[in-house]
Amino acid sequence: MTAQRGEVWLVDLGLAAKVRPALIASISYLDHERALYAIVPHTTALRNTRFEVSVEVPGLQTGAFDAQGLRPVPPVVLLRRISQLKPTQMAAVETAMRAWLGLR
Repeated sequence: MTAQRGEVWLVDLGLAAKVRPALIASISYLDHERALYAIVPHTTALRNTRFEVSVEVPGLQTGAFDAQGLRPVPPVVLLRRISQLKPTQMAAVETAMRAWLGLR
């Protein structure tokens, strides 16, 4: 199963970062491209920064998607699909990602 932009997946980020929910932020890759997804991890340890986006997602604890955690991961670490963001929720995360990257 391939992940799609806007879906929330349970992702194994390794021993230190643990297994946590993350938003798929990138589009699907093609056969000749690197097999990577850009993810934005979900955190419950909030710092109330301008790059944290709190959205209600069924099945997730209260928290936020942290645009500063944007990173590439291979498909093998995607464990299972949890949910899908609404377009307005995805737009809010995109705004935070653009702000953090300095893309207006």
